[in-house]
Amino acid sequence: MKYETKAVHAGFRTNEDVYGVNVPLELSTTFVQPGIENYTDFQYARGNNPTRYYVETLVAQLEDANYALGTSSGMAATTLVFGLFKKGDKILFNSNVYGGTYRYFSTLFEDHGLEYEIIRDFNHLDETDLDDVTAIFIETPSNPLLEIYDIAYISKIAKEKDILLIVDNTFLTSYFQKPLDLGADIVVYSATKFYSGHSDSISGFVCTNDDQLYEKLKFLQNTYGGILSPFDSYLIQRGIKTLPLRMERHNENALKIAQYLENHEAISKVYYPGLKSHPNHDIQNKQATGYGAVLSIVLKSNYNMKIFAKSLKIFALAVSLGGVESLICHPATMTHESYPVELQKEIGIEYGLLRISVGIENVNDLIEDIEQALENSRIK
Repeated sequence: MKYETKAVHAGFRTNEDVYGVNVPLELSTTFVQPGIENYTDFQYARGNNPTRYYVETLVAQLEDANYALGTSSGMAATTLVFGLFKKGDKILFNSNVYGGTYRYFSTLFEDHGLEYEIIRDFNHLDETDLDDVTAIFIETPSNPLLEIYDIAYISKIAKEKDILLIVDNTFLTSYFQKPLDLGADIVVYSATKFYSGHSDSISGFVCTNDDQLYEKLKFLQNTYGGILSPFDSYLIQRGIKTLPLRMERHNENALKIAQYLENHEAISKVYYPGLKSHPNHDIQNKQATGYGAVLSIVLKSNYNMKIFAKSLKIFALAVSLGGVESLICHPATMTHESYPVELQKEIGIEYGLLRISVGIENVNDLIEDIEQALENSRIK
């Protein structure tokens, strides 16, 4: 089946006695067993739940993965993966990742005896960068600077060094990019974003093809207890049914807006991998089939950023991304406030940077909204 068909019909149900067009929502916390030492796969809902099992198998099939594990949030998915590491292990990160991910490794790694290093350019790795490294964790496209990293290239080097490669694929989903097919060992998602698509569910996923990694991750999922709830599982599988349609519209709208802003007199910088001017546009075209819904911009000095954000009528000022509605946020003080100011400046998250999550509204309405807000924010 093609992706669009899988999105509606894939996933495994556990009971076919009654077969509605929607997957059943199973809320039981515990399940009756046939007898002592005759136990089913569903005993206690923290370990397994029919509705969660359905969405996990659905996400796995869309990813072309053997396994997917549902978690209570995107950060719970990342935390689950970090649970694989032990004292003395060292993990490399790209320079701009989601603020919650940075907050975790910059504050909690030391307590766990883990080491980390931030790498500015993963597309030109120095062999010395990989000395004593256990894993590499990258976002591509990255948040919020939309940097692109060559997954196949990094994977090749990582495998030569027996280093685990973990890719946060939240911005593109498996519809546009499949990191496991490119050589990654683990893929993580904040499913709160595009998989949900409606800003009404906090959720995450961890995907892998490796049997041993899955067994470790499954143990950690059950032990940590940060599981995806039945109701959120239901919402995610419902959102996935329209994922291909939404991603196409997101992508179409974002590309048009990025092209419009790139040539606008009010804008000094546009970060979006769909633009030919993006330094790694070719890498993006090689490893993905789309560019996503997220872009970042910087206004010129004769425009007031705060007035611009306040003047927008369709774009809401809010954190998060990936919903059907268009959002705008200020990374320096919202999503990436956990980064020290000096580090923000060093890696390129300047104070004037605005991140835009382009929704599925009429693109002309969105452009008109941006235009009137820019006009209002011009310093006379």
